Amino acid sequence: MNDYDWLRLACDLARLCPPSPAAFSVGAVVVAADGREIARGHSREGDPHEHAEEAALAKILPDDPRLPGATVYSSLEPCGRRRSRPRPCSRLIADSGVRRVVLAWREPPLFVDGHGADDLAAAGVTVVEIPELAEAAREPNAHLLSRPGF
Repeated sequence: MNDYDWLRLACDLARLCPPSPAAFSVGAVVVAADGREIARGHSREGDPHEHAEEAALAKILPDDPRLPGATVYSSLEPCGRRRSRPRPCSRLIADSGVRRVVLAWREPPLFVDGHGADDLAAAGVTVVEIPELAEAAREPNAHLLSRPGF
């Protein structure tokens, strides 16, 4: 599989999220440098405040030697700020040792003004955006985007 295929899977995982009026539905997949999936997750998978990247990374041992060569595929830009946890997903990813993130859709400032991609880049993580999949990432969030101003 290539970047597009893995990111499409992340977008599909976002459809598994229980809808929330206060959080985006996001899917994430962590893939090793050899192209094998390490873990996957989606928002609210384990608890109502869990983010997709957080759920996927929690399934991997922190000292897993595959992490520095891995890529995180996320349907939505990993958060740079959050209200429900002390560390945003951009920090969790950078601290894990992952050095590449591929995303479909930049986070709109609906809940916080996060700039996770900028934080990742500042931490030395390569960020790749595939905007052709942004609509697939937005679909499970249609209930949020129907608000005035979005």
